[in-house]
Amino acid sequence: MTSAPPSRSTRPPRVRASELVGRGWLNTGGRELSLADLRGKIVLLDFWTFCCINCLHVLDELRPLEERYRDVLVTVGVHSPKFVHEADPDALAAAVERYDVAHPVLDDPELVTWSAYTARAWPTLVLIDPEGYIVAHMAGEGHTPNLAVLVEQLVAEHEAKGTLHRGDSPYVPPEPAPGLLRFPAKAAALPGGNVLVADAGHHRLVELAPDGETLVRVIGSGSRGRTDGPAESAEFSEPNGLCVLPGDVAAEVGYDVVVADTVNHLLRGVRLADGHVTTLAGTGEQFLVGAPDNVLPGDEPATEDYGPAGRLRQCSPWDVVWSEHAGAVVVAMAGDHTLWTFDPAARYLRRVGGTRNEGLVDGDLMQAWFAQPSGFAVGDDGRIWLADAETSALRSVDLAAEQVRTAIGQGLFDFGHRDGAAEQALLQHPLGVAALPDGRVAVADTYNGAVRLYDPAAGEVTTLAQGLAEPSGLLVADDGAHLLVVESAAHRLTRVAVPDGGSGTRHDGAAHRTARPVTEVGPEVTLRVVFTPPPGQKLDDRFGPSTQLTVGASPSEVLVTGGGTGTDLERHLTLDLSLTPAARDLADPQDHEVGGGAAQTVLSVTAKAASCDGDPSVEFPACHLASQDWGIPVRVVDGGPSELVLTLHG
Repeated sequence: MTSAPPSRSTRPPRVRASELVGRGWLNTGGRELSLADLRGKIVLLDFWTFCCINCLHVLDELRPLEERYRDVLVTVGVHSPKFVHEADPDALAAAVERYDVAHPVLDDPELVTWSAYTARAWPTLVLIDPEGYIVAHMAGEGHTPNLAVLVEQLVAEHEAKGTLHRGDSPYVPPEPAPGLLRFPAKAAALPGGNVLVADAGHHRLVELAPDGETLVRVIGSGSRGRTDGPAESAEFSEPNGLCVLPGDVAAEVGYDVVVADTVNHLLRGVRLADGHVTTLAGTGEQFLVGAPDNVLPGDEPATEDYGPAGRLRQCSPWDVVWSEHAGAVVVAMAGDHTLWTFDPAARYLRRVGGTRNEGLVDGDLMQAWFAQPSGFAVGDDGRIWLADAETSALRSVDLAAEQVRTAIGQGLFDFGHRDGAAEQALLQHPLGVAALPDGRVAVADTYNGAVRLYDPAAGEVTTLAQGLAEPSGLLVADDGAHLLVVESAAHRLTRVAVPDGGSGTRHDGAAHRTARPVTEVGPEVTLRVVFTPPPGQKLDDRFGPSTQLTVGASPSEVLVTGGGTGTDLERHLTLDLSLTPAARDLADPQDHEVGGGAAQTVLSVTAKAASCDGDPSVEFPACHLASQDWGIPVRVVDGGPSELVLTLHG
């Protein structure tokens, strides 16, 4: 007996999906697509931007779903850029190739389709049924299980109605480009002078001669995976950071190099004598806030923030560096905006910085906010210099004092290419950093295609080199006379001379803000976050309040009342109409943001809600923590709307 199709009563009202409008298409063999071309298929729109680690997580989450339903489901990536560089069509094409995006991609630099679907956050997923109606709209990560349930329902329903058409996807893979390196990420100097490169696009490591060009050997099969073993058969998945251990430590632990195996959410060890690869830390699964299995069971005490390295999930480790002060490897955990130490001898992981909130907050290291920490270098004084990518910031970390300070950077939505006094200078999504012998700091200013120089003594920033193709890593060479630049989008290493005791040129480029549609609100506005637990679950208030809301603003002066953290998902905000100097910058018609002439701010909102199985007969109900961050550009106008509603999906 065939069961009846599931009821649509729990779904949103039937709303016709908007047309897909943008500058062009990738991964379609040159074909323009419309919703009519996709009629009969279940369509999943993935609104993403290639700077965003959460968006990259979703790309990986969706791979099994796309494979499982490849004859009925078509994923369309709608690329909605945050940074100016991401609006460059060549940069987008490189990113689609870099991240193995195996579905059609709509280039939407003007955010036309983003606005039509009322997206507010990266990533956002929208599911469309075979008749062209919106079925679900959800933001953030971790929605694949719910999507699978919905797809199953839609397959049953539309197969019964005769409106489901099975068959091939319109995806057409690009032709692979030959070359020794493919989107290299970082490089490290080996004992003896050779250079080890994280060849991320080929999922392997490559050892080069000191010239940075001549191949010595390859470590890894080149296939995406996580197999340990000999150099020729070991597997990685988009490796990034490399840390060469001190000789005495390497002799004790039996390997020489620690690798941030980013997409595998692992730390790997490489023995240079024969290239043998071993997994050191992580379970191979991504850490998710509130997931019940972030810590595997074992005999020793462990929490999500401390324990045996093989039992703790990680979240996109992006770079690694040795700290003499810590006697450990420091890990930039880009995926959840935290810093960790890994003790090679004890094989223990410990969170040492960051709250898992994304933003730019200095001070106490454990209470600081980071935003995709992506590059490390240690200065002679032991301070760790950090490229904090999403805040376009250079920051310094003092492990001894447990403090963090921002040297360059304004926040999540402010960026540009501007030199001069450090407090006014701007970067654009930097991924790499190097500490020079004379105390200056070089920054791989990735989305500006530049190498910048910061002089801590003078508090000044200059530009050393421009015209580079997404520099993502830096290596000091020739006792500081040169930098070896990992020019990722050019698939090569490039040598750049460093002036002796001098500085680079001065670049006075424009300041930018993230270009997204601005929401108008009145000076008094009620913020409401609507959360509905998934079917079969209820709010989990067994141990106290089940929800949390954190609200901030940039510039902070605009938010007079309503800032901070509380347990209620509704908050009354007062926004000051008087223009602070920072707000005047936002209202400047020359600003990159859409519109101008009125007080603007970016509201930073983080909402969390805990839910668990609602069946009272279950003694130990499964629980889940939903979490979402929003950065919402708002314009404060007299008579503007008095309510701002956001939806948090379970």
